Parts: sequence; structure tokens; C-alpha cells
Amino acid sequence: MGSYEDGMRVRREVLGDAHVDAAVAKTTEFTAPFQEYITTAAWGSVWTRDGLDRRTRSCLTLALLTALHCHDELAMHVRAAIHNGLTPAEIGEVLLHTGVYAGVPAANKAFAVAQHTLAELGETAATGEPDG
Repeated sequence: MGSYEDGMRVRREVLGDAHVDAAVAKTTEFTAPFQEYITTAAWGSVWTRDGLDRRTRSCLTLALLTALHCHDELAMHVRAAIHNGLTPAEIGEVLLHTGVYAGVPAANKAFAVAQHTLAELGETAATGEPDG
């Protein structure tokens, strides 16, 4: 697992000192273990990896938070995305793209299952796999 120090450095770089300072100031004895966990696990272990740049991580984060309806976190990460170099137009494209795929995958799988089942039943219209 990453270090707390690395996580705090990246968290501050991505979210800004003001946001992190406010979160730290609101930390209580009850929330301290969670703050340590997200700083170490999310920011220190994942956001510090070399496999994706921060712009890409921001795009993924925006898409996932949108799909999960995490509006408070989404607002924070829109700001982070701007800080990570995304333009408002690019953020709009991420959200538009997410709007298609956050609802489509379940239907796409259902079409695939139904098409396969209909083909097994001999329904001639159900040949091939749907494009998705």
C-alpha cells in the first residue's frame, strides 16, 4: 500500500490545499481512520501509479462518480479535473459518453442473453451478436 505522505502530496496536488485543509480540519476521532484510509489507499496507492496519467484518472473518476450518482464527490472531481488539465468541453464529453454507457451495458448484456436464447429456440431472427 502507498504511504500516507505520498497520498497527502497527491491529494493536495489534485484537489488543492484549500479542499484538503478543510477536510483535515473536519476530521474527528470517528472519521480519522477513514481519512487515513482514503489518503493512503486511494491517493497514495492508486493515484500515484504510473500506469495512467492524471487526466485519464480524472476522466475515469468523473465517469464512475456520474454512474454511481455521487454528486458531492463529482463536484469535487470536476474541480480536480480542471486542475489536472481537462477543459470544460472535455469534461462535457466525458459526461456525455458516460450518459450513454452507464445505462447501456445492462441492456446490452440482456440483448446478448436474449439473442442467444432465441437462437437456441430456433428463432431465425436471432443470429450473431449485437454490436455494442
